[in-house]
Amino acid sequence: MNKTRWAAAVNLLPIVSLIVAGCAPAATPEVRVETQVVVQTAAPVVQTQVVEVTAPPGAEAAPLITWFQYDEGNVDPKSDERAGNEYLRQAIPAFNKEFAGKWVWQNQFTPWDRLVAKSVAAVQANAEVPDIIEAGSDAVNRFYTTGTVQDLSDWAKAQSWWADMDASAINACSGPDGKLYCIPMAERPHVVYVWKDRFPNGFPKTPEEMLAAGAALKADGLYAMTYFGSTAFDGEGTTRAVWQVISSFGGTYDDGNGKMLLNTPENVAALTWLREMVQKGYVPEIAFAGGFQEEEAFKDSSAGAFPTGLFGYRYINPLTAPDGTKYGKGNSEDMLDAIAAGDVILAPFPAAAGQKPGCNVSTASLFIPVGAKNVEAAHDFINWLLSPAQNPAYVLGPGGGIPALKSAQAGSEYQAPFYQQAATAIKGSVCRPHYGSLEDPAGANKAVMDVVYRVVKEDPTLDIAAELQKAQDQYNSQLP
Repeated sequence: MNKTRWAAAVNLLPIVSLIVAGCAPAATPEVRVETQVVVQTAAPVVQTQVVEVTAPPGAEAAPLITWFQYDEGNVDPKSDERAGNEYLRQAIPAFNKEFAGKWVWQNQFTPWDRLVAKSVAAVQANAEVPDIIEAGSDAVNRFYTTGTVQDLSDWAKAQSWWADMDASAINACSGPDGKLYCIPMAERPHVVYVWKDRFPNGFPKTPEEMLAAGAALKADGLYAMTYFGSTAFDGEGTTRAVWQVISSFGGTYDDGNGKMLLNTPENVAALTWLREMVQKGYVPEIAFAGGFQEEEAFKDSSAGAFPTGLFGYRYINPLTAPDGTKYGKGNSEDMLDAIAAGDVILAPFPAAAGQKPGCNVSTASLFIPVGAKNVEAAHDFINWLLSPAQNPAYVLGPGGGIPALKSAQAGSEYQAPFYQQAATAIKGSVCRPHYGSLEDPAGANKAVMDVVYRVVKEDPTLDIAAELQKAQDQYNSQLP
């Protein structure tokens, strides 16, 4: 998932309890019943909030159906997806006002961990599909192989914003055939969040330095790092720290031609190092608990570093610094405040000799599925979100990264310490999509994370090369 924030994000996304859609005065209001959790000193109390929302424009307006992982009806301030939920509560009425009488944006909440599979199933069953799917670009290869989404190449190249798109963002949205299957909105490279005071000599630049730091921190009852080490969410951890480790040793998951390639000297060296970090106690047990519990060790600063997505600021809160300073707003401002104060810094992952720090990169993107009923509205929606007036709110909210538009990256919204440090960390890394040429990223993620967990945590006596070969052969045997 995601985690990272900025004060600018909060300024752009104020919490509102009454939303006016800006339609004609004669519009009939609808009443939506929303549920929120009110946190008190006693047990949480579930409360119902009645919100009056002005009905969309007249009957002549056609619906624009979207599937987002965010739910505008969820007003729970503790929701993991509150940034996206708040964004939709503002963006939907703004869009409906601007396109009054033409389009009406209707979002259908779809949980992030079911969105891709649901999209594939709907298209294959010729069922109702939305006009827009909002998902990460790591879904591109799966959508491509299943024929789920439309080729947007020709349309995109005819748009005014095309020449302004960052090349790496376009690459992330391109399929194995080189065609464009999504429109990138925000880039989400991976970095390392670091409690500066846990590394008085600076954050390690090599695996050997990281081991030395781990030994020193362990002597004080602390850990060098925490990471997504479980096999939860069908191998989601494969996309995060595990890829940072593998790629920082010069390794890969694929052979460049669609087959899995795991049994390489670089991959063996990477997992040998990670196994040593884990077995020597430089990583906390909570890293393997699943359910994103690995974050807790960074929140309380018992772990000095946390390699994860740039979007992580949205979720890692509240925070307690090594000196006891608390960042306790309980929202995306906490990490931004800690970075602005100098307690947290962003850094590239330690790289092996002769290698550059590696990282995964994906984009928050928009897809148009095969069978979409209102492609014209989908095109208008994409152009609307890429407009200077609308793009910052999305990027700073659910986008959780940096703009895919190069000109936007120089905007005042992106000059906060968080962005400045992120830019430095990214420039010092080589970021590329973790799945490479693999056309079944979901299956590959599970296969890779299962074997990594097995050799690193479950049974450290196993021969790493032999286990990697088994996983590689098993995956490749199922290819057409």
